[in-house]
Amino acid sequence: MGSAAGTLEAWLFDLDGVLTDTASVHAAAWKKTFDELLARRAGPGVPLTPFDSIADYEQFVDGKPRLDGVRSFLESRDIHLAEGGPGDASDRETVNGVGRRKNELVLSMMAEVGVVAFPGSVALVRALRGAGRRVAVVSASENCAAVLDAAGITDLFDVRVDGLVTSEHGLAGKPAPDTYLFAARQLGTEPSNAAVVEDAPAGVAAGRAGRFGLVVGVSRGATADELLRSGADVVVSDLAELLDTGSP
Repeated sequence: MGSAAGTLEAWLFDLDGVLTDTASVHAAAWKKTFDELLARRAGPGVPLTPFDSIADYEQFVDGKPRLDGVRSFLESRDIHLAEGGPGDASDRETVNGVGRRKNELVLSMMAEVGVVAFPGSVALVRALRGAGRRVAVVSASENCAAVLDAAGITDLFDVRVDGLVTSEHGLAGKPAPDTYLFAARQLGTEPSNAAVVEDAPAGVAAGRAGRFGLVVGVSRGATADELLRSGADVVVSDLAELLDTGSP
């Protein structure tokens, strides 16, 4: 790792697609949820164009709070649903109902296939902790704690800012920098002395908007060019690459 990165005292990591191999599960759950809704609305003069689990996922839902993702994608298809409420069943055609359907699917899929942490990401986090750095996980997911526990990496993080914390404190979701700024405060560090690690353009944009000392893009779904355009200082395909250049 370069000398500039080596001077940073805190590192803030996104979860899905950065620490754990769960982004593909989320994309599959979103696709099934939206395709079901689109199919119900298809008919004469209303063609069915399925949800694209790469392009639509990256542009409209990746890294965002669940209900923001629902609104964002549906607006792109000129579909406007009532908000409903948090108690809406998963078969209700409301923003909350669609969000609940997606969450039920993703939990079912993760229970079926399990949760795996990326070895390179775990190695970097362990190296950072060994070097005395403070480490946080910052995720839009309300299931963050369960995912960390399933992957066996809960104890690696000093602070967790997830969808539940975001709601509790009224924080704006990514691409706004609020969740990362909140995590930095919890770690007792200034943004200029911390790094943000993200795989989603929205998350990278949040790190850049928060004026963090380093924004690392991990190219797993989004391309390196997309992440650089969103504000990444450096892009890697695996976080183990940051260990290859020296001590964190």
